[in-house]
Amino acid sequence: MLGDYPIEGRGAAEIASSVERAVSGGALEPGQSLPPMRELAVQLGVNPNTVAAAYRTLRERGVIETAGRRGSRVRSKPATTARDYVRLDVPPGVRDVASGNPDTALLPPLAGAFAAAAAQSDRAPALYGEAPVLPEFQLRARAALDADGVPDGPVALASGALDAIERVLAARLKMGDAVAVEDPGWGSVLDLVSGLGLRQVPVRVDDDGPLPDDVERALRSGARALVVTSRAQNPTGAVIGAARARAVREVLAAHQDTLVVEDDHGHGIVDLPLHTLSGATRAWAFVRSTAKAYGPDLRLAVLTGDAETVDRVQGRISLGPGWVSKVLQRAVVRLWEDGAVDAREVAAAYGRRRDALIDALAARGVAARGRSGMNVWVPVPDETGVVASLLHAGWMVSPGARYRLDSPPGVRITVSTLSGDDFEAVAEAVAAAVGPVPARRYGRYG
Repeated sequence: MLGDYPIEGRGAAEIASSVERAVSGGALEPGQSLPPMRELAVQLGVNPNTVAAAYRTLRERGVIETAGRRGSRVRSKPATTARDYVRLDVPPGVRDVASGNPDTALLPPLAGAFAAAAAQSDRAPALYGEAPVLPEFQLRARAALDADGVPDGPVALASGALDAIERVLAARLKMGDAVAVEDPGWGSVLDLVSGLGLRQVPVRVDDDGPLPDDVERALRSGARALVVTSRAQNPTGAVIGAARARAVREVLAAHQDTLVVEDDHGHGIVDLPLHTLSGATRAWAFVRSTAKAYGPDLRLAVLTGDAETVDRVQGRISLGPGWVSKVLQRAVVRLWEDGAVDAREVAAAYGRRRDALIDALAARGVAARGRSGMNVWVPVPDETGVVASLLHAGWMVSPGARYRLDSPPGVRITVSTLSGDDFEAVAEAVAAAVGPVPARRYGRYG
């Protein structure tokens, strides 16, 4: 059952560590079964309760899962494996449309803003004991949140959206709690939830965001938190519309103890309005990062939420990094003041590319979706075959396995670097890989 790998240990912690080392090292693969608890107890010469405790620890850490009479097995994407274990290297001569990176031509120049921020910091260096958020940053960030209808709340800063989401979940949940997550959804969030020892409950997504019935089902099943994306959902490009926001808020109104974590992934690159879910429950957090609009290396995300949640997060940050660099804060303020990014212009540029690819695919009988942002999601019958076929044709796409739990297979195509004849070429390669797909398949999937 386990090949040549022996599970070792006399205590629960030792047994759990042995399994975890095997998973992280690749000796135990995703989906591989573990011995029944009594059988392993006999092999190791320990009490079955010891093995049960080890398996419980592994489940809580997101390393294994238990499926009733089928026993325990390594999770299909265990927390101890590399986050991008399904990512493939891009061979020479192959175009990368898998990375999810923005078009660098649409990113603003940073030299002037950082030079001005550095000069300002020379005049007034940041010192220990000062407030973690600069007054001018807080003022502008809060004004932007107010303009978009985000409920009032204190402002904190984290090193990117994922850092903020992790800190919120860790501040509010305990190991083993269930979290409702979008499916398909951002692969890093799915990995993060498992890595924190939390259980994932999938919620299907269409072009208007999470389906209300699925949210209701997840919360009734015991999910203590809901993680959602407001705009430019990764990988589908979904945007929560006004009607969908009202419907989901009605569901949340009956589950006031639910923690709602909302990621405005499309901030700065989407011109569609924000219809927030924040404030629908007592505990909530709203996150928006500078990464997509200003560049992935600007590791800064604005976080607001209910006072208790933000206070817990800020208190934990103060025990670690302390604060996000004031030089970085000042540079971002300068970029905001200068209007360095025109969200409408950027949104239009990505929109033209998404539409061109979706139209080219539709002309060949292949349905795809992509309402906002820089990605297009293509449902396919066989991910592995399609990825391999496209690679042979000179295109690297992102396998849907990085984003899925229970949803049907698909591939994600990033349009950031596409132009001219690229759309027809990609569409032709996809059509050859999947064959004609009736348009109604898209509606059934959504």
